[in-house]
Amino acid sequence: MTTIVQHLKKSLFFRLLAIFGVTVVLFFIIISISLQTINDESDALETIPDYFTRNIESIIEDIGTPPNLGNAMRLASELDWTINIRNPIMQWSSDSENRLNVDSATYSESLTDDAELRSINSEDIIKVQRGGYDFYMYRQARNSDIDLVVLYAGLTLAAVILFINYLMVNKMLDPVRLLRKGAERIRQGDLGYRVKSNRQDELGELTDSINHMADSLQSMLEAKRQLLMAISHELRTPITRAKLRMEFMEDSKEKAQLKEDIDEIDLLISDLLEAERLNNEHAVLAPEVAELADFVHSIVNQFEHYEGGLTIEAPNADQLFEFDKLRIRLLLTNLLNNAIRHGERNPIIVKVSFGKDLGIIEVIDNGEGISEDHLPQISEPFYRADSARQRNTGGFGLGLYLCRLIAQAHGGQLIITSKIGEGTQMTVSLPRRPPHLEAE
Repeated sequence: MTTIVQHLKKSLFFRLLAIFGVTVVLFFIIISISLQTINDESDALETIPDYFTRNIESIIEDIGTPPNLGNAMRLASELDWTINIRNPIMQWSSDSENRLNVDSATYSESLTDDAELRSINSEDIIKVQRGGYDFYMYRQARNSDIDLVVLYAGLTLAAVILFINYLMVNKMLDPVRLLRKGAERIRQGDLGYRVKSNRQDELGELTDSINHMADSLQSMLEAKRQLLMAISHELRTPITRAKLRMEFMEDSKEKAQLKEDIDEIDLLISDLLEAERLNNEHAVLAPEVAELADFVHSIVNQFEHYEGGLTIEAPNADQLFEFDKLRIRLLLTNLLNNAIRHGERNPIIVKVSFGKDLGIIEVIDNGEGISEDHLPQISEPFYRADSARQRNTGGFGLGLYLCRLIAQAHGGQLIITSKIGEGTQMTVSLPRRPPHLEAE
């Protein structure tokens, strides 16, 4: 018994098997009892001839000849029969409805010298001729309502058992839903999330495996982040030396190209460091209170030289927001550079609007657009929709990634929608205050 209990505690399979087995047994019992109850009356009909043959003398004597109608009514009630008594001058029946026409009954067999078995509509009728009277006896009408009650009671009980089984199985599968939620959180990048469970069965083992997997992923990514930051920092020293030595070179075309390459490497290192800082769940912001629309306007003015034309739409009533100016400036600059780069010299519109404790910045171009196949990955690091792009046209693939991280660090989000040949719309939503300040 102890072994069985341990199997039930530690094995989901055995628990489901036990529930299934108990359900089958209970259904078998319910069906058997229902059928037995319904068939009892049918079984009783089959024993009427034998019962009557054994008790014919006592029954007729109890009724008497001439018949005592009171005794006949009592016997009819006790035996659950209908008794019909006839002679040339009387006709009496214990059943006022007189549901069977005994005159139309056909002969089946003789039971005794003065008794015979007749039938009508597959029902047995006993006929006894004694003392000048004809006694007809047959089973009373079966109460179909009782059969229906038994049937409905059985079905109700079966439904209750199924419902209880559903509740039990549903409760047993609660960890599956928790695992699904946890796997989804981890898939979305929340590697710090862990699925809580104290189960000791297969689902408990699966939960532990998923948590261990998340631990391993988090450790590997943290190691990658630390390595990347260390390499980036170490690269700064030779880059600085190269810039210093370049200053002593004579001006030439080669020097200008070398300076451009070194500046690109320096910018890449800066972007990598900034991305890793923002990618940390404890990203440090330096928020300041400022009017959002006015701040956006000051950045847009820096791109007024754009040939296609750049306009800004903002409400007259500005609102105060708390944000990291340096990083929001980087975000907007990247979005505008991206719009200019791929806007095909078409007009660009920057819109600022306000919702409930929310600031919304939209950068809309009418350029080449982005394929739907690339939209889900366009803000991932080092991803470029066109792998054939050169650095001077496509960048390193870090710009939109940084924009997304900056928006998320402020508690907002970056949404990109685009259609090929129609242009791209990049929408940044920012809360009035960063989430870590709201919690204070």
